Amino acid sequence: MMLKKLLLSLCLALSLSTAVLAVERVDINTATQAQLEMLNGIGASTATAIIHYRDQHGAFHSVDELVNVKGIGEKKLAKLAEDLTASQPE
Repeated sequence: MMLKKLLLSLCLALSLSTAVLAVERVDINTATQAQLEMLNGIGASTATAIIHYRDQHGAFHSVDELVNVKGIGEKKLAKLAEDLTASQPE
């Protein structure tokens, strides 16, 4: 009985940790100002710069293109990359 409770507890803990890891990424080609600002490391001015760049140059082909946006360098991109995605332009 004790082993069964332990096994159930482990299964529950594993499912909860998996749920936390399954956070949806933000699409830089469709994200709003507010959605971008929700990301750690992106404030109002950086979110505005991303949208402005997207409006001027078209959709991003990859997240790596964010280094072309004013205020985003290699270090910031490395911190943000796992939270972002770039849908393929049509």
